[in-house]
Amino acid sequence: MTLIELKESLHNCQRCKLAKLGRTQVVFGVGNPHASIMFVGEGPGFYEDKQGEPFVGAAGKLLNDLLQSIGLSRPDIYIANVVKCRPPNNRDPEPDEVETCKPFLLQQIELIQPKLVCTLGKWAAQTLLNRPVSIMKMRGQAVRLERFTLFPLLHPAAALHQGNLRGSLEEDFHKLKAYLDRLDAQAAQAAPAVSSPPAAPTQMNLF
Repeated sequence: MTLIELKESLHNCQRCKLAKLGRTQVVFGVGNPHASIMFVGEGPGFYEDKQGEPFVGAAGKLLNDLLQSIGLSRPDIYIANVVKCRPPNNRDPEPDEVETCKPFLLQQIELIQPKLVCTLGKWAAQTLLNRPVSIMKMRGQAVRLERFTLFPLLHPAAALHQGNLRGSLEEDFHKLKAYLDRLDAQAAQAAPAVSSPPAAPTQMNLF
C-alpha cells in the first residue's frame, strides 16, 4: 500500500465514534512523503477539521515559526496526528479513539520511513512509546526505538494557552537543532573520503 492508497482508504472513515461527533473530514497528514523528519501531533482542531490539513491554525503558525528558526520548513517534513478526526470541543482523544487510529499512524511512519519522529505533546509521545509519560520530563531528549528515533517536544498549543511555556517550547526546538547538527556531523565523519582520480598515464615518445 502507498501513502496515497492509505489516505484514500480512510476517506470518510467510520471506524470510531468521532465520525458521528461532528467532524467535517478526515485529516490524514501532509508534507514530504520521503521526509527524514516527521512530526506527530494529537488531533485536528477547528481549522484543521475545516481545511483538512494538520496544524493550520494558530498552533500551526507557531510551529512554522519554530521550524524556520532551526532551518526547516513544512515542505521539508511530514506532519500528521495520532487521531485523524477532530474530537468534540478539542477535548483529549479517548483511549478507544487512539487505539482505532494508531495502526494508521504506524502505517504512515512505515511508509514514510523517517529517521526521526518528533512528537508534539503528551498524547503523541505516549502513543508511540506505549506507556504513560511526563512530557515535561521527556521533552528535548532523543529516545531510540526499533525503527526510528523519537524526539518529544511540547505542543505549540500548550505554549499558546500557557504563555510561560513559550520559552520551554523554543528551548525544545533549540535542542532539536543541536541534535540534528550532531547527526549531520556524524554522517559527514562516517562518509568515505573521496579519492583523487588516478593521474593520466604519461605519454612516452618511442620514436
